[in-house]
Amino acid sequence: MSRHSRRTRGVTLVELVLAITIIAVALGGTLMAVNATTRHSADPMIGQQALAIAESYLEEVLLKPYIDPDLDPISGAVCPSAEASRDLYDNVCDYAGLDDAGAIDQNGNTVAGLAGYRIRVGVDTGANLGGFSGSAQVLRIDVRVSHPASVDLTLSGYRTRG
Repeated sequence: MSRHSRRTRGVTLVELVLAITIIAVALGGTLMAVNATTRHSADPMIGQQALAIAESYLEEVLLKPYIDPDLDPISGAVCPSAEASRDLYDNVCDYAGLDDAGAIDQNGNTVAGLAGYRIRVGVDTGANLGGFSGSAQVLRIDVRVSHPASVDLTLSGYRTRG
């Protein structure tokens, strides 16, 4: 046999061991990344649900009138005492201090699958927004949604008198 044909027959033992080592290291790193991703795959879903809950509550509050419709719009107090139950809320300030354990719709029905969330609503009558300030002009609404899986989200919006 010639020298040339002997060189091209296959791989040496050293080359084979080196190839196996490189593949094992690459595969180990990939599996660790997949494992970490799998362990944390529920966290984004909980965060997205918290955001959807906060948006829903904030929209509900912002769609209510600035002033209680039961009062005189000119001389009426901006934030009179709240109504007896949420289905009777008829202005932004009625939501101040709302604290729900689990997502609850505006009719008082619990939303299935969202019992692990806590929703709190705060209304700030001394808010400042550009040229508007104080209780006579603007209200700041903060909706805070938390979940035991380390989710704590606050969404804020403003309602101006107009």
